[in-house]
Amino acid sequence: MFTINENYLKLPGSYLFSDIAKKIAAYQKENPEKEIIRLGIGDVTQPLAPAIIEALHGAVEEMAHAETFHGYAPDKGYVFLREAIAKNDYQDRSCDIDPEEIFVSDGAKCDSGNIQEILGLDNKIAVCDPVYPVYVDTNVMAGRTGNYNKTTQNFDGMIYMPCTAENNFAPEFPKETPDVIYLCFPNNPTGSTISKEQLQGWVDYANKNGSLIIYDAAYEAYITEEDVPHSIYECEGAKTCAIELRSFSKNAGFTGVRLGFAVVPKDLKSGGVSLNDLWARRHGTKYNGAPYIVQKAGAAVYTEAGKAQVKEQVAYYMRNAHTIYNGLKDAGYTVSGGVNAPYVWLKTPGNQTSWEFFDTLLHEVNVVGTPGSGFGACGEGYFRLSAFGTYENTIEAIKRITKM
Repeated sequence: MFTINENYLKLPGSYLFSDIAKKIAAYQKENPEKEIIRLGIGDVTQPLAPAIIEALHGAVEEMAHAETFHGYAPDKGYVFLREAIAKNDYQDRSCDIDPEEIFVSDGAKCDSGNIQEILGLDNKIAVCDPVYPVYVDTNVMAGRTGNYNKTTQNFDGMIYMPCTAENNFAPEFPKETPDVIYLCFPNNPTGSTISKEQLQGWVDYANKNGSLIIYDAAYEAYITEEDVPHSIYECEGAKTCAIELRSFSKNAGFTGVRLGFAVVPKDLKSGGVSLNDLWARRHGTKYNGAPYIVQKAGAAVYTEAGKAQVKEQVAYYMRNAHTIYNGLKDAGYTVSGGVNAPYVWLKTPGNQTSWEFFDTLLHEVNVVGTPGSGFGACGEGYFRLSAFGTYENTIEAIKRITKM
């Protein structure tokens, strides 16, 4: 008789955003006349930029002719895209990243889960709390976390680094030394950031203790303050301790197109074994590459026209973030984020739990956000609102919330 991976049974409930979708669907079924404004999931609403659409059309036309048709993509991604990434995202910021250290994928979410396949099961994992659920859930599935503790609302075998108002929602070095550390800045869900000096401290810590940092920089395009690093490779020594994950979803609107990449430096080794080589082996075995059409669209992001148009879209969403932040703050809410990230993190009013506030917003004013407790125990009593809606809906949502 076949057996199952029982680690999946350790996961409490469904994936956070699946639970939210079910609640919305149930309410909408009972109240079909209600107009719900969704500021929950971080899905974009603006159409792809003209330069990207032009590149997509051109690539589709190429696929119609034998002399320009493309089949399987190279394992790591097409050179034209990897070179554009290396130059624009790294070398222009004085980060010494080679195209051969870049692996194109279908998104940072997949990479953040898949990357741990090249790591031993005995690694001790450290995550921020609150945290993007994928970091935790994929390690649960792999069997690294122990059992779920209903009392602490955490997994017994993981190291949690509390991110609270007292430490400006930035993690502190844990008492127990981890083998793998997940960091995400600008942060999802809190919208917090750390300075280059603070990030350098984490790099030094990792190199000193032989730890690996998996650094999620999916929201770097939203950084507005100068002392906030766009890449961990701006820090000295990062190439010997860090893997960086990036996404085209938030900066260029590729949530429905799917494109991302991981940077695995050649200097990153464990016991003399190259993680770049291991990831190349895994990538080539399990992945057939992002489509040529999509990679051509990705390359268009780095053209002069593409850069300008993507910058406009980022500014559009940041205007939403400022609208949410200022509107709630003026109404007396305790809020943070929204400066270097498209998320606003707010304290739930009164003594409401995160899910109670979710129900209040849904049922009383037909606005959807994300309960902070869904991101971890330290998220209880907080709530995340996304700036990825339309500007009109964002204004209307804040009107509804502040009139409650």
